[in-house]
Amino acid sequence: MTAQPPSFAPHGAACGLALCTRRQWLALTLGAGATLAQALPARALDFPRDHGSHPDLHTEWWYLTGHAQAAGRLWGFQVTFFRSRVDATQGLRSAFAAKQLLFAHAALTDVKGQRLHHDQRIARAGFGVVQASEADTAVRLRDWSLTRTALPTSTRRAAPDSSAGPGPATTGSRYAARVEGDGFGLDLQCDTAQPPLLQGRQGLSRKGPETSQASYYYSQPQLAVSGSIVLNGRRMAIESGSTASGSTANRAWLDHEWSDALMHPEAVGWDWIGMNLHDGGALTAFRLRRADGSTLWTGGSFRPARQQTQVFADNTVVFAAQRHWSSPLSGARYPVQWQVTTSAGQFGVHALLDDQELDSSSSTGAIYWEGLSELRNGAGETVGRGYLEMTGYKKPLRL
Repeated sequence: MTAQPPSFAPHGAACGLALCTRRQWLALTLGAGATLAQALPARALDFPRDHGSHPDLHTEWWYLTGHAQAAGRLWGFQVTFFRSRVDATQGLRSAFAAKQLLFAHAALTDVKGQRLHHDQRIARAGFGVVQASEADTAVRLRDWSLTRTALPTSTRRAAPDSSAGPGPATTGSRYAARVEGDGFGLDLQCDTAQPPLLQGRQGLSRKGPETSQASYYYSQPQLAVSGSIVLNGRRMAIESGSTASGSTANRAWLDHEWSDALMHPEAVGWDWIGMNLHDGGALTAFRLRRADGSTLWTGGSFRPARQQTQVFADNTVVFAAQRHWSSPLSGARYPVQWQVTTSAGQFGVHALLDDQELDSSSSTGAIYWEGLSELRNGAGETVGRGYLEMTGYKKPLRL
């Protein structure tokens, strides 16, 4: 029997060539290869090495989301690269053996036009056109790429790296993302203004009640965005400036995560937010759900501007749905407005476009919601923007 990569094997049938979310993809690809995952050891993350890929572990992603003003309008964007280790081919000597698979997906939310555009790529690593460097962030899937370089010295001096409080010793980063999708394109430059935010216990983040359900995970919040957006052949420069609240108009968030973890068998989906606060703070919160809607596991963090990071322990985060939207295509019913209570305070999460569902059921069965949202305080004032992700609302994820 010929070994097949996870995307074409039975476990990968629920994801395959379609646009799957990073956590969905994590669960599915690991179901194909990592049946006996071990607990990851705690260790200090080492930069720039840990900006690069970790091919000895089964799955990894670099996930860039953000918002920007262009042509006088607000846009949301997402660029994600995934790497999947194929265990069955590791002993093969052929250069054509699919030892690592790379997936990529991109999306553009047109808030004013009330439309979501998206596209995806998949290929095996090799031959210089599809690769994920181990030395630093340099991921390429043919004409799509995400690369990291050190900030130029002049820019680094201007960036308030100390504003977020203590963090790992590292130089500033500049991420360049380039995508030419179906009817849209992204040419983005995203510069750090803060040190990396280590999620969980100094970068080791639990995702379930068993110790094997964990990942190495850090975030790069408050990235300053410049570049351009292309829609239907029209190139629009990202406009510099500030919002009415005085915050920078263009901000992005990057997550980098790698793991051998398996989802807990009771988990059928999750809710997650990554929010850049207008004052320079950063909020992450997530929960994994059971089939009855109850919470299986929670986590996240809050890093206020110029203060220490507060890590949320399990059972200290509560997601309460406030308003729902039903997809006319899939029939799935999503909470598009939430009240999220954490040990750092209570927040409202409001989708800026209800219809940010991605439906790939015609080929793979993956149906989920992910999109640009606002963060509000108890008084109803907008205090940040970021992305909300929800999976498992149409049907449970099955490994």
